[in-house]
Formats: sequence, structure tokens, C-alpha cells
Amino acid sequence: MSLVDLVMPKMGESIMEATILKWHKQPGDAIKQDETLLEIATDKVDSEVPSITEGVVEQLLYQVNDVVPIGSVIARIRTNNGTAAATPAQPAVTTHAPAQPLATAQATVIDTAAPRQRPAAVNTGGPRFYSPLVLNIAAGEGIPLSELESIPGSGNEGRVTKKDILQYIADRKSGHTAASQVAGGSSTQAATQTPARTETPVRTEAVPTQPPMVIQSGNVEIVEMDRMRRLIADHMVRSVHTSPHVTSVSEADVTHLVHWRDKVKKEFETRENTKLTFTPLFIEAVIRCIKKYPLINSSLDGDRIIIKKDINIGMATALPSGNLIVPVIRNADQLNLTGLARQVNTLADNARQNKLRPEDTQGGTFTLTNVGTFGSLLGTPIINQPQVAILAVGAIKKRPVVLETDGGDAIVIRHMMYLSLSYDHRIIDGSLGATFCSAVARELENFPADRQL
Repeated sequence: MSLVDLVMPKMGESIMEATILKWHKQPGDAIKQDETLLEIATDKVDSEVPSITEGVVEQLLYQVNDVVPIGSVIARIRTNNGTAAATPAQPAVTTHAPAQPLATAQATVIDTAAPRQRPAAVNTGGPRFYSPLVLNIAAGEGIPLSELESIPGSGNEGRVTKKDILQYIADRKSGHTAASQVAGGSSTQAATQTPARTETPVRTEAVPTQPPMVIQSGNVEIVEMDRMRRLIADHMVRSVHTSPHVTSVSEADVTHLVHWRDKVKKEFETRENTKLTFTPLFIEAVIRCIKKYPLINSSLDGDRIIIKKDINIGMATALPSGNLIVPVIRNADQLNLTGLARQVNTLADNARQNKLRPEDTQGGTFTLTNVGTFGSLLGTPIINQPQVAILAVGAIKKRPVVLETDGGDAIVIRHMMYLSLSYDHRIIDGSLGATFCSAVARELENFPADRQL
């Protein structure tokens, strides 16, 4: 008889933790190799974790709703093979419910599993990261973000864990304050200073607060948010709090592009066995403009601007549930039109069928959202953190416009559309944002009507 450790599998390069949603087995239950042991959730996808061996479940080390660092031992299985695996292989995971909203991809930090003394909260000068579980608990208890910032954290770099916020809530209900907790962290300081002097300073910039409870009356229906919608809500608020948003709008005459696509789309589908939508054509134009203005393809890390050399385009995709997910086309600048069309269609189909892999939603550097798909003329999208810009393209409509010709001005019917670029005003000024948006519009307007497939 031997014990085999099952560890929390790595779900992607930027995912450092996962939340346990459900245990399918309990201690004493028999389990087969590759049989599902538990379900987990990250900010990207929900997944099933199978057992790496056959045996009997000996111990479950975490409970439902616990946030577990990647690589931590989560369960032990007793086997009959007589030898224990020194380094058990990570189990393969099967994704079945994507949960990446339009604005996600925050950097994360691993909480250490070993117990230790609770340090004072660390103020690094930038927004602290909170796991979805901590944010949900705070929202349920009416704790605004300004108060959350003052809670001491026992995680790495002062990060607030589930245990920290539950302890804080218990202390608050019993009359203890965050100040007294921090003051109690150092017996030497407590002997010589007042709690007010040892309290960690709280940043005073404007932050969103918990809205007051609204008592509904009349004929209403109250629907609880599902987990994915709560994640989207958290990410939207966090993005707006992180980045000062500015939106520039341009108009494009896409008549040549529309006529060319109408002419070749049947031939393209027959030859390539995939449809030619407008999305890959928009992505082509975006890629060319990113190469001209590389600062658009960047992120911000404190006071450092990280300009990305890879161009990984996220494409916002609507799910049957009404939620959104953003799969990523990696190295999009290295693909031709056929390659882009295949990637767009494959990722969109996989998203709608809940077949996306964790890595399919990782590493985006710029996002495109097509609000015109739903009939909207214009949108002001929220930035997909930690990116610094997102482009929305509206519906293509026929409109009378003034066209300048050698024979004078003429009123003609043209296919017109709006483009709106939201960008992070901390590093993207209005001149660059407007220039980039106008450059994409010009790329679409100058589409060659005689282009060969």
C-alpha cells in the first residue's frame, strides 16, 4: 500500500491558483485512474480534474470554495501497487465552462500554504490583487474596496487570503478594527506606539464603494448572478478602477471591403472549407497598425511600460448564456488571411461549445470586439486588463455620404461603419489613441478591391 499525492494542475502560464467548486469523491471512496475527482474554477475556465491513479481516496486537504495555489497537494490516494510516486504527474484537465470576461487577465501571486504570522498589509503604490473568492466574500459582507485595502494579508507580498478576510469579518463583528489587528502584529511597536501610528495607511484616491441595499417593490423578478457573471462584474469594476478610460471614434467607408468579400466568400469557403467573415479582415488591419504604433500593444507594470513584441489578438465572443469570453489568436501577425479565418472560426466555435482550453484565453495583447454583430452602431468598450487598448467595430450600414470626385462632390450610397478605441490614458494620450483609430479606419477604406485570394 502507498500514498500518491494529487497536486493542483497548472492551467496556463498566468494562472497561479484555482478555486475548488465540488469534490466528486470523499475519503474512503474508490476511484479509478482518469476518473473525475473534483471540479475547479479559475478566472479563465472551469475544469474537471481526474485522478492520476487507481485506489481509494485517503484524504482531501481542501474544502469547497478554498483558493488553492497551483502545485499544492490537494488530495491523497491510497494505492495497491506498493510504490509511491516521488513526483506525481499533473493530471490532465477537461474544460467545460469558460469563464473569461471581456476584461480580465490580471497578474496573480501565489498564496503560500504554510501557516505564518500575519504581516501588515503591503501597499505597493498600485492596486492590490484579490481573488474572485475574496471579492465575493467582501461584496456579500458589504465591505467596499477602500476597506478591503486596509485588511492585513498573510499571503505572499501581503495578499489577502480567504482566511484573512473571514478573520477580519469576525473581528469586525466582535468590535475589533483593522487598526488593532495591525498594531497587534508587533509587540515591540505596540509597547511604544498607539494603534493609530501602527495602522497601515489607506490610499485616499476615489474607489468604488458597495452600493446601498435596494428594497424592491412592485412586480419584479430577482435573478441571482451566476458565477461567471459575478466574475465579469468584478473584472469590469477592477478595469475601470485601474485604467482611466478614454475613447476615440472614427468612421470608415468599407464599401470596397464589403464588395470584395461578397465576391469571394463562396469561393473561399469552397476552397478552404471555412467561412470568411469580416473579423479576420478587421484583424489584418489592426495588426498592420499595431506594427506602426507598437505602444498600443503594451501593458503597464507600476512605472514600467512593457511593450509586447508578440501580437496576440483577443476576440470577444458571445456565449449562448449571454456572457462573453475572449479567446486569443496567438502570433496573429504571422498568419495569412486563411490562417486568421480558421483561427477565428475555430476559437468562436469552441467557445460556444465550451471546448476552449485554458491556454486559449491566455496572453492577449490587444482585443477586438465586434458590437456590430448585435446591430450596434457604436460601443465604448472596457479595457481587457492588463492590456491598454480595445477596439470596437460597429455595424456596417448603407448611408448617403458626400464623395469627392474629379468632377466635383457627389452624394452617393456607401457602406459605412464606426470604430471606437478605448485606451488607458496613463500611457496612451489622445493624440496616439485617435491616430491609431484613424489609421485602422484608413486601412479598411483603402482595402484593395482587386485583391487576389
